[in-house]
Amino acid sequence: MAESKLAKSREVSTKKNSSAATSPSDHSSTKAVNSDLSTEPDNTPLGVFLGTFKAARTQWVARQVIIMISLLFRLGVGLGPYSGKSVFPMYGDFEAQRHWMEITYHLPISQWYWYDLQYWGLDYPPATAYHSWVLGWLGSIINSTWFQLDSSRGCEDPNLISYMRMTVIVSDLAVYIPAVSMFIRWKMKSNKLSPFHHSISTAAILLQPSLILIDHGHFQYNSVMLGLALLGFTNILKDKLVIGSLFFVLALAFKQMALYYALPVFAYLLGICIFPRLNLPRFVSLAVSVLIALVGLLAPIALSSGFTLEGIYTQSLQVLIRIFPFARGLWEDKVANFWCAVNTFVKLKTLFSPDYLQRLSLIATLISVLPAFLLILFYPRKKALIWGVSASAWGFFLFSFQVHEKSVLLPLMPVTLQLVGEMDVNIQSYIYWINNVAMFSLFPLLKRDGLVMQYFAIFFLWNWLMSSSKRLPKFILGKLIVVTSYLAIVVLHILEFTIAPPAKYPDLWVVANTMLSFGCFFLFALWNNYILYQTCITKP
Repeated sequence: MAESKLAKSREVSTKKNSSAATSPSDHSSTKAVNSDLSTEPDNTPLGVFLGTFKAARTQWVARQVIIMISLLFRLGVGLGPYSGKSVFPMYGDFEAQRHWMEITYHLPISQWYWYDLQYWGLDYPPATAYHSWVLGWLGSIINSTWFQLDSSRGCEDPNLISYMRMTVIVSDLAVYIPAVSMFIRWKMKSNKLSPFHHSISTAAILLQPSLILIDHGHFQYNSVMLGLALLGFTNILKDKLVIGSLFFVLALAFKQMALYYALPVFAYLLGICIFPRLNLPRFVSLAVSVLIALVGLLAPIALSSGFTLEGIYTQSLQVLIRIFPFARGLWEDKVANFWCAVNTFVKLKTLFSPDYLQRLSLIATLISVLPAFLLILFYPRKKALIWGVSASAWGFFLFSFQVHEKSVLLPLMPVTLQLVGEMDVNIQSYIYWINNVAMFSLFPLLKRDGLVMQYFAIFFLWNWLMSSSKRLPKFILGKLIVVTSYLAIVVLHILEFTIAPPAKYPDLWVVANTMLSFGCFFLFALWNNYILYQTCITKP
């Protein structure tokens, strides 16, 4: 009898322990993970391919395969032409990058920002100059003729091209790819995502077509700046605030366009120093570390003319003048932003002075980024930071001074990051859509570079692998906008290849591209701000 009671007691105890082991919070966690697994996009070609690794205990092999595929994409695009190939006398961005390696390697630091400014004078911040010096030094070891001062201008040695292409690949491997991996790991842990979803997200970001076409086709090192900025975002989200701030300073010191991200980052850091109560030690540590980093990066150039106030002032002022070229005017080439779109109907440069347009651009930019700044400042939530960064970048791209078509990479990077852990098909569809529109906006530049085949190949592969063309918004208006814009893109491509523009309007198709792309970018920027508002205020 006693044994029977003891057995029943043990049975009840076991049931209680079992019940305790599956508490409501565990049920919700399990439900979240299962929900994530059930909605994994494994019906896409990429998902089906990566599904072969789904049963593995880890997704390490799958991620290595993704990295190798992304490198193959980059290498394939790199086999094509580049900016300014055989175009005398200035050539293009490839020659600009090579020339900076030439002058930083051969000239003293004091002349870096002064030498022959009419021929691709150095106009990026100090970190780019140091990066160019390292690559010029390494290249000169391999072949000293590639970077001979002045005499190497326009050099198109196939081995030099291979070396330059490889430096972009190595930069991706050293900075951008690790930054993407670190962000996705953080997001996976914070959102309790499955390893398989980690692999899909990695592929979506590393195969982003616009960055591949610009860095590995047109030729630039945007991935370094984007990777440093992403390392900054991720460390800030991981509460490693000083390290994150230092990485972001490095991004600013590599390319001044990282300023597109600066206001939301500053707002977030200031917000967590003020709310819910003032944290003065945190604020001081951040301010001091950022100041030391900026001084350390600028010091070699500022002090290169001597330890005099006049020399320091002259060198520092020249750096600022070079990296903020207000004398060039509101824009140099047609780009899908507000000013070029308006100029189609109202000739801004004719009606207004350059100084007036500068002030107008400054006011318009500040108005466009103010909502993101204020929302992040007063609601410094981790889940809102990336949306805030992308909202700010869209504002800068659409309204700021001297925007290039390539600058669309800055808002695209944080937007594409939102694919990580995003189960809402509506949001996914808009993100894939804007990536396609951004690719289309770059077409005039890529066509000029002779990269038409690479453009269409990457366009097809991206949409096929991710099946992004099958992802449409849930709402009628969203469907109408996305489908109409896709049809317009197809029609404009057909017209451009079949009908020559009239002699009176030789840039007709380029202007049509600009207008369509601007309209899509503007609508997406509004939607981005709406999602940021929801994330900050209406969502718990």
